[in-house]
Amino acid sequence: MPRDVIATCPVCQSELSITRLHCRSCGTSIEGDFSVGRFGRLSREQMTLLESFLRSRGNLKEMERELGISYPTVRGRVEALVRALGLAEGEPAKDVDLLTEDIEEEPVEHAPVDRREILERLARREISAEEAAAALRGESGAA
Repeated sequence: MPRDVIATCPVCQSELSITRLHCRSCGTSIEGDFSVGRFGRLSREQMTLLESFLRSRGNLKEMERELGISYPTVRGRVEALVRALGLAEGEPAKDVDLLTEDIEEEPVEHAPVDRREILERLARREISAEEAAAALRGESGAA
């Protein structure tokens, strides 16, 4: 049974690379230096949060109920997830531990008004996740 790949070195915490890919069906193997990708670098807890976000179609109130945490904590963790994926405006991707980060105690940097409006429209299901992503990227004609 295949196991989830780890993306961080357990010794020095550097990013691991994949050096061999293998097809179980035909036996083909490819060797090289491959990245796990931005989603492969997420921790199990971050993936759980992302799955909840997708299941609730971006409705943070629904995520609050599903995860059993307060609305400000959900917002903070989603913001941290956006940063961890490198999707925050002008911020590089970085590792963020969503479960140990004390969101309610530490001040959360608020998004500009237009970003907040887009996210609120997404939470109210007025726009789809794809439309919201395009609007956050600043693509014309989005949201």
